Amino acid sequence: MTAPAARFTGDIATVTDMLAGQAYLADRGLSTAIYLSLTLPQPLLLEGEAGVGKTEVAKALAGGLGVDLIRLQCYEGIDANQALYEWDYPRQLLYLRQAAEAEADGDGSDDLFAERFLVERPLLQAIRKGADCVLLIDEIDRADDEFEAFLLEILSEFQITIPEIGTVGAAHPPPVINIYHPSYLSLHDILSHAMSPPGGAPPPRPRSSSPPTAPASCTTP
Repeated sequence: MTAPAARFTGDIATVTDMLAGQAYLADRGLSTAIYLSLTLPQPLLLEGEAGVGKTEVAKALAGGLGVDLIRLQCYEGIDANQALYEWDYPRQLLYLRQAAEAEADGDGSDDLFAERFLVERPLLQAIRKGADCVLLIDEIDRADDEFEAFLLEILSEFQITIPEIGTVGAAHPPPVINIYHPSYLSLHDILSHAMSPPGGAPPPRPRSSSPPTAPASCTTP
């Protein structure tokens, strides 16, 4: 089993061999990008049409590193609760009813927000696992601006504060793979939006007959 990303000390050839061991044949460009993502560390953005093998890269990387793959599927309207955590309200209500029926002292509120009522979503799972997972953020371009801002904040710190529990952080952040589908937005639009100042207009699009696109970053056997 290969060492987790926090202790990754291989080179580009090691990445290529690691992916090959998972039946994924990567060219040198993709292996170099993954190597840099693991060693810097920085998120990796994969762009390409459906079926070119983007998701398989994340699966192969997780398998090669010997860690879990955690997938966050983005979609229009996704919010922080759906990506981070929620409270199991039905179980909390049941707990209150049982406490009342048993004529327990107090209302049980001290235990109402205990860990057993916390429903972990992909981002919180990834934060707690840290380098023992690979975080795949799928179709990030489909999320709205508010969620993108929230996601950037989480990915910059890999730490959150749950008011009822406390601060949760990753000692070693996990490898992050962002998948972008060019059918929704051009890569130029995504990068321009990310680089534009708050409240300001994004940089102008280069003058060309067609929007600039990046080549597919992954290959399949």
